[in-house]
Amino acid sequence: MKIAPSILSADFGRLLEDVESVEKAGAHMLHIDVMDGHFVPNITIGPVVIQSLKGRTKLPLDVHLMIEQPERYFDEFIQAGASALSFHVEACVHLHKAIHEIKEKGVRAGVGLNPGTALTSIEYILPDLDFVVVMTVNPGFGGQAFIPSVLSKIEELRRMIDEQNLPTIISVDGGINEKTAPLVKKAGVDVIVAGSAVFGQKDRKKAVNKLLGRSQKD
Repeated sequence: MKIAPSILSADFGRLLEDVESVEKAGAHMLHIDVMDGHFVPNITIGPVVIQSLKGRTKLPLDVHLMIEQPERYFDEFIQAGASALSFHVEACVHLHKAIHEIKEKGVRAGVGLNPGTALTSIEYILPDLDFVVVMTVNPGFGGQAFIPSVLSKIEELRRMIDEQNLPTIISVDGGINEKTAPLVKKAGVDVIVAGSAVFGQKDRKKAVNKLLGRSQKD
């Protein structure tokens, strides 16, 4: 299992320093939540922040678009430096077209699923996806409590992927901490997104190791 700290919980007054700290702590990628105040009730950042990180960290930039009509902004975020780009199935009508627009530009493409969204919404495009972001909270704000009922969805998605022998990666976003990380790992998750459980800790290497179930010597 890999970890992608979410900069939503970072200190934006010292963003680069915070990013460097999680890179040194053993993070595998950096998760960047983009919210527009329409698809979700919050506004966060745009391409300019991603561009400011491009080339200043070795971590891949995993950009998660929680916005309406996400396809309008694919090019901007890719040009800004996104290594991976995901958008929500609830916000996009032409899923197949949108996924391949991203992949044709050499960027990994994924989709996000809100807690109440069924897996049937991606059943026929699963082979086209590089990854799926399963929301384990209702998107919009950091620091929310994990929704336990989503575990069965993760398990079902794991079965769907394994039965088709697909390389599709399962990522989870929301409410990940020391208690919930082992639960999603057991359910079959490949990547955990964690915000305050990493950036909210003084010893970030220790925090990363705990979430991944590693000893401090690893």
